[in-house]
Amino acid sequence: MLKNDTFLRALMREPVPYTPIWVMRQAGRYLPEYNATRSRAGSFLNLCKSPDLATEVTLQPLARFSLDAAILFSDILTIPDAMGLGLYFAEGEGPKLERPLRDEWEVRNLAAPDPTVSLRYVLDAVAQIRRALGGSVPLIGFSGSPFTLACYMVEGGGSDDFRHIKGMLYRRPDLLHRILEVTTEAVIHYLNAQIEAGAQAVMVFDTWGGTLTPSAYQEFSLNYLSRIAAALTKHAGGRRVPSVVFTKGGGLWLEAIADAGYDAVGLDWTIDIAQARQRIGHKVALQGNMDPMALLGTPETIRAEVARVLSGFGSGNGHVFNLGHGITRFTDPENMAVLVDSVHELSRRPT
Repeated sequence: MLKNDTFLRALMREPVPYTPIWVMRQAGRYLPEYNATRSRAGSFLNLCKSPDLATEVTLQPLARFSLDAAILFSDILTIPDAMGLGLYFAEGEGPKLERPLRDEWEVRNLAAPDPTVSLRYVLDAVAQIRRALGGSVPLIGFSGSPFTLACYMVEGGGSDDFRHIKGMLYRRPDLLHRILEVTTEAVIHYLNAQIEAGAQAVMVFDTWGGTLTPSAYQEFSLNYLSRIAAALTKHAGGRRVPSVVFTKGGGLWLEAIADAGYDAVGLDWTIDIAQARQRIGHKVALQGNMDPMALLGTPETIRAEVARVLSGFGSGNGHVFNLGHGITRFTDPENMAVLVDSVHELSRRPT
């Protein structure tokens, strides 16, 4: 039995006593205790691959702040790593893959990994975190979207122009579709395995979908996101397992995203939440969407921004407060405390 299920209820657009909040990257470099654990691990990858350490850092923000959900500490590139592409982290450069997909034979030989084997460390972490939470708040599992994973798999890392994957998209769309077919299968198996291990909600991060043209987004991202939504496990542990999709830069396509089959749509900070609710709030819950940089302000300005987002959503059900992207590592943890407390205080319904 969950002591605090406001997050799950809000995703299902059920009445809640206040607007629940969690934050993307809430276990991360803005917390000194996280940096200490990461230093002890020796590397980011070691941190991800140790269930004990992943549990430790997942719980750290919940020890500081009255958050309404925990999110598994992991990385979206665990799937490409399990496919044999060789994930590593270059200091100051972010994630890299040793063997990006550039040749046709590499794409043809690609296969979805069995998460119970090659991603067992993630599933063990999910189970361990769930036990450690002791029913206090729900646990969110997650994956990158097929297109976002494909971006890293073809580019070999982050990119300013995505010329390799966009070149493949226009020159050899059959190869890109092959990658997306395999990654879609992998994401479905991975998320369902996380749910079986104890995740009580799941989220798909379509970080790079917004780099596509409208027609390419439909063909190379949204179509695959819809397949995932249809194949997700919908009930576990006697209750509904809600799902969230987040396309950064996807504001122009909100109606199409809302029809993809997820229970909630995450909004980045470039979207007016009042307009988003007008457009799709009758179909799905909304998650978001304060600018992460607002947390570099003062307690007064943070509180004012919280009030603005809450007012924009308005009354009624179906809002999970979050940032419009991940919390920046330059955030003062005290400002995070102001954010969480302000959301709870300003949104509390009269009893």
